[in-house]
Amino acid sequence: MTESATGSASDLATTIDQTSQTMGQSSGARPAMDVVGDAVGNAPADTSSSFDLNALWGQIHSMIDMGGPVVMLLAVLSVLSLSVILYKLWQFSFIGIGRHSRARKAIGLWRAGQREDALSLLDKGKSPVTIVVAHAMRGQVNHPDKQALIREDIERVALQSLSQTRVMLRFLETVGQISPLLGLFGTVIGMIEAFQRLQEAGATVDPSVLAGGIWVALLTTAVGLAVAIPASLFADWFASRVEREQSVMEELVTAVLTGQLTDKASAYSAEATSGQGGLGYAT
Repeated sequence: MTESATGSASDLATTIDQTSQTMGQSSGARPAMDVVGDAVGNAPADTSSSFDLNALWGQIHSMIDMGGPVVMLLAVLSVLSLSVILYKLWQFSFIGIGRHSRARKAIGLWRAGQREDALSLLDKGKSPVTIVVAHAMRGQVNHPDKQALIREDIERVALQSLSQTRVMLRFLETVGQISPLLGLFGTVIGMIEAFQRLQEAGATVDPSVLAGGIWVALLTTAVGLAVAIPASLFADWFASRVEREQSVMEELVTAVLTGQLTDKASAYSAEATSGQGGLGYAT
């Protein structure tokens, strides 16, 4: 019984294998993994991003060809001005232009008599305001009897700190000024060439030739304005940030040197310390 059952099972397995092989050969079936692999390999690649990039580069190249050397020069200026703008944004963010909370907190500690804590707090900052205020405090601690020299040295440090923030601003201002002039220069040259073609055509004038020459000439003016407008805007914005930094610097340094004698808090503190009557100017 056992042997006959074993033989029957073996014959059944052999029959199933032969049947599956026969069906595979007759129908041309392929393994599922091979089919999936071929489908993935034959799928079309997504070339939309590269196509868009190529199209954009083609438009820029054709614009430079139509505008000539003037548009090429404006394109170079636009790349340089964009690099300067990105560098200035990084520089202002890195050194903390416009962030004065550390310096003001140090001024509060200074007025409260915690001079060491105020100096240690300022030493952790990198902004021009914190650097100049720290120099003012050190001058007051080390040389309280040399106020004139302290002010001169603070001016030296302030000029040195602010000069770093003004680097490359003149270049942006120059780009904003000369780019429209370069565009106008290219337009004038293009108009001259268009009217020369008109003269050479004589009686058989094609208006499309003149119109084409005019719009190509006006292209340089448009490119010049497109380069000049952002350069001028960012140059003015950076200059306003530097001016704001300078005004805050003068305010906080004066507070350190004078001790804010005319403020109400200083007047009340002096009254409590001396034990004298009220101060009329503090009310």
